[in-house]
Amino acid sequence: MKEEHEIRSENLEKKEIRVIRKDGLIFIFFLLLSFIFWYLNSLSKEIESGIRFPVKYINIPKERLLVGKTSDQLNLYIKGPGYLILKLKLTGARAPLEIDISKVSYKRISGSNGMNYFMITSGLAKNFSVQLRSGCEIISIKPDTLFFTLEKTTGNPADYSEELKVFSKREQE
Repeated sequence: MKEEHEIRSENLEKKEIRVIRKDGLIFIFFLLLSFIFWYLNSLSKEIESGIRFPVKYINIPKERLLVGKTSDQLNLYIKGPGYLILKLKLTGARAPLEIDISKVSYKRISGSNGMNYFMITSGLAKNFSVQLRSGCEIISIKPDTLFFTLEKTTGNPADYSEELKVFSKREQE
């Protein structure tokens, strides 16, 4: 009789462990499901976020060559629906933002002995919005000023072949 009681208590313990495991799995499943619904709900609201984008300089004047260190990434602080910002975060780092040197307003740094220039990035916000095609508003761009050097070319591309190779390698990275 004592053996039957022990066997029954062992069977009950095993059933309780199975029930507890099953209840735990159900709890975890619904906890995960509620998190997913909460996240989807939060994506429908308007949020602000910062996204890092690579930069590509295009349409450099023919008689000039972009040399030296230039900013190759910008941080855009964007305001918009969460799902659009999530989409930008997932795809934005792949497509570089293009800065068309021929269309932007840049100024020479006074007192510099070379051809050093700067441009204010807030003037690029409208252009970047068009490139992003996201429907989000660009709040700010960091850094707020881009510095670069445009050297005069001598007309002989062989003189600049090494600099062009270094520049093109940096662009590919």
